[in-house]
Amino acid sequence: MQRYEYKVVPAPQKGTKAKGVKTPEGRFATSIEQLLNQMGQDGWEYQRAELLPSEERSGLTGSTTNWRNVLVFRRALALEKPEQSEPVEEDTAPTARAVPGPEEVLAKTPAAPAPISEEPEDPPLSLKPSDEVADDEVRPEQARPAEP
Repeated sequence: MQRYEYKVVPAPQKGTKAKGVKTPEGRFATSIEQLLNQMGQDGWEYQRAELLPSEERSGLTGSTTNWRNVLVFRRALALEKPEQSEPVEEDTAPTARAVPGPEEVLAKTPAAPAPISEEPEDPPLSLKPSDEVADDEVRPEQARPAEP
């Protein structure tokens, strides 16, 4: 089965000046002819012209529909099978895996987490390092000077 690739290009909107062409219709036809010949040299076969809607923003919240003319081209893809004279390196990139659906997820009973083997330590009540000072002891910097 023959396979194709397609290319869509905007149709010219203005005519191109050329020697011996004086009318606007002739200039427009010349610009279309130049585009078709350029695409044909690259191996593209002209298929058809289409008039398609294009929704575009207008202002802050509005949108308008503009109609655009495009030209559709195609060319045949080569279906050659490469000869494997040299060993082909395997691709080491990870491959995509299917995401499990709800049926597969719900079919498995979730396992309980393992119990914690150590007693948790309570966080310190203060961010300052403690000097192991008892509550009833008074530090020298906390002592009040005697009043006269």
